[in-house]
Amino acid sequence: MTNRATARATTPRRRPAVPLALLLALSALAAGAGCSAGSPSEPPPAGEVTAAAAAASPTPTASPSPKATVTPVSPSPPTPTPPAATASGTTVPLTPEVTAKLDEAVQRVLTQASVPGVIVNVSTPQGEYLKAFGVSERVPGTAMVTGLNMRVGSLTKTFTVTGVLRLVDQGRVGLDDPVGKYLTGVPNGGTITLRQLSDMRSGLFSYTQDEDFVRTLQADPQRAFTPDQLLAYAFRHPVNFAPDAEFEYSNTNTVLLGKVIEKVAGQPLGDFLKKEVFQPADLDRTVFPTDNAFPQPHARGYTDQTADGTITDATDWNPSWGWAAGAAISDQADMKKWAKALATGSLLKPETQAQRLEPQPSKVPGTWYGLGVFYNHGWIGHNGSLPGYQSVAVYLPSAQASLVVLLNTDVEYRGSAPSTLFAKAITEVVSPGNVYDLPAVPAEADDPGTEEPSASPSVKTSSTVKPPEESA
Repeated sequence: MTNRATARATTPRRRPAVPLALLLALSALAAGAGCSAGSPSEPPPAGEVTAAAAAASPTPTASPSPKATVTPVSPSPPTPTPPAATASGTTVPLTPEVTAKLDEAVQRVLTQASVPGVIVNVSTPQGEYLKAFGVSERVPGTAMVTGLNMRVGSLTKTFTVTGVLRLVDQGRVGLDDPVGKYLTGVPNGGTITLRQLSDMRSGLFSYTQDEDFVRTLQADPQRAFTPDQLLAYAFRHPVNFAPDAEFEYSNTNTVLLGKVIEKVAGQPLGDFLKKEVFQPADLDRTVFPTDNAFPQPHARGYTDQTADGTITDATDWNPSWGWAAGAAISDQADMKKWAKALATGSLLKPETQAQRLEPQPSKVPGTWYGLGVFYNHGWIGHNGSLPGYQSVAVYLPSAQASLVVLLNTDVEYRGSAPSTLFAKAITEVVSPGNVYDLPAVPAEADDPGTEEPSASPSVKTSSTVKPPEESA
């Protein structure tokens, strides 16, 4: 991953239309990795991975009064955390005073970061806070509502890795199998394992950091890319380090896992995910598109990942460049269910889930990464970013609480992904002992050749060409 690859696949400061968003999802992770001296020696309560968007300044936009449904959120007794997790915490009761604080916190970030619109859901066994703020479309100023479909960027990685783990449970693949057992032509394919692809420790160059890829994507955001074309951009670069030597967020890893699934299952990745992940998890509104198709109703998304950094409507850009790393579409109701299923392992055998949650240090302080999931101050899940959209879907096991944030822009505010700003502001109110946060990307990270952490494949690049961010 790059400094900006954590939340996005790879992203330069001047974002290319599509590539920037992919990089954004990964950028949060990458960014933290790039600007951090290292990670603590002991796993924190929870690791965090998010995306940092490209660094262009957002354009102010007026937001209508918040519209939402609100139900009380009550704290629940702490419950044992998942294997390898040591965090504990609770949520505060959602009294009228706390609800008002949440409203103020979300509206403050919306206005400060010039975000068009956002959907927020905080849920515990005792209650729920669900609201939509701002607009789903700037012209004519259509109000955001809670049931809209959104691109979720690098949260797609959680689906793809879960698909691999389902194959593990079925005895069809092994986590320690070399990727070369299933695919040919992969650098170090005889030694890089499926586990190392899943926990971002392969050393493979991320294709979203390739300058030719970024230029091609910026020149034609509607272009359809095949997985093999994406991998070709990555494989023309030398590996960055030996397998398992360190952590580096790379969209190449998840694209390879998608190809492994197709090889073993003998069917398209989207069909497999629908049968093995979406349907078992009751995700009725979640889809894996093969083109720029976008189920209605959906919000329109705005990005500055363009060649000149101007903000444009990226709603209909083709997400094929994110594929297994960032092309999925979902809504807040499905993301709420998925955050819990992901953290508790409801689709996997206990021993497989235990391996998924074994935290490995990332380069972002306080952030740890498992198999397609991250720990962020007690919260377990992932974030995502794609040109025009960002997302966060996490679960706090100790309080049985979930948090979902979906917004229709990936334009950064002072080096921070807006999704991170919302999640931080919300958790400061609801779970002050477990505040979700990811570091902002320093200005120098926007210079050519730098990377930014991201949880989703998104592409962000500067005018001088930089790799996009995840999420996809």
